[in-house]
Amino acid sequence: MTVTYDYTGKVVLVTGGTRGIGAGVAAAFAAAGAQVVICARHDPAAAPEGVPSADPGVPAAGARFVRADVRDPGDLDRLFSGLDRLDVVVNNAGGSPYAPLEGTSPRLHTRIVELNLIAPLLVAQRAYPLLAASGGSVIMIGSSSGTRPSPGTSAYGAAKAGLHHLANCLAAEWAPLVRVSTVVVGLAATDDSRDHYGGKDVGAAVPAGRMATPEDVAGVCLWLAAPGYVTGAQVQVHGGGEIPAWRHLASDDMS
Repeated sequence: MTVTYDYTGKVVLVTGGTRGIGAGVAAAFAAAGAQVVICARHDPAAAPEGVPSADPGVPAAGARFVRADVRDPGDLDRLFSGLDRLDVVVNNAGGSPYAPLEGTSPRLHTRIVELNLIAPLLVAQRAYPLLAASGGSVIMIGSSSGTRPSPGTSAYGAAKAGLHHLANCLAAEWAPLVRVSTVVVGLAATDDSRDHYGGKDVGAAVPAGRMATPEDVAGVCLWLAAPGYVTGAQVQVHGGGEIPAWRHLASDDMS
């Protein structure tokens, strides 16, 4: 069965939309006919050394790029001043380096929380008047790190847990004018994740046998953004979760 969506005439903002999951989501909305606006700190045409440019999945003619750091209120002013209409916001910008709590700077953890929790709050706040006028929706890109222990990325996991709760709060606060839901992403295959996992394919840790792709996440975003009754939802896109370590230990013992 093939499900198609028509977002012709709709305006969709995807934060962090030049790479990875964000690029896949932007490409999906563009393919469905939407006018897509993507933002990131770096222009994909002039990415700094060591930072990949935009993924090829985003059609050059299908998305408009605005350089903006979503943690910066001034950048958000500039971003939203160029929007007369808005139907969907996908709060995708986020991430974290491996940063054990001991020995790392308070400033690093503050920036991680700002990017993964405060910035989505500010983006949603700025988008609300436009979304209320169009009957639109906000989609938060969450993480399984916010639902289970996240050693080595504690600030990130805590921020994502807060993001999930923020979405539930806004869903109640802004109903029925604006719908707000979360896509809780598990292990995902992107350029960044390959570096994060040391270049290893960790899909064997997923019951489904592989990591999620940007296309998997994009399909859920297309569904959540479509007008309907669903709001305050948390959709798990994790392929069944992660196989616990004790399963492997038990298997080794039995062999």
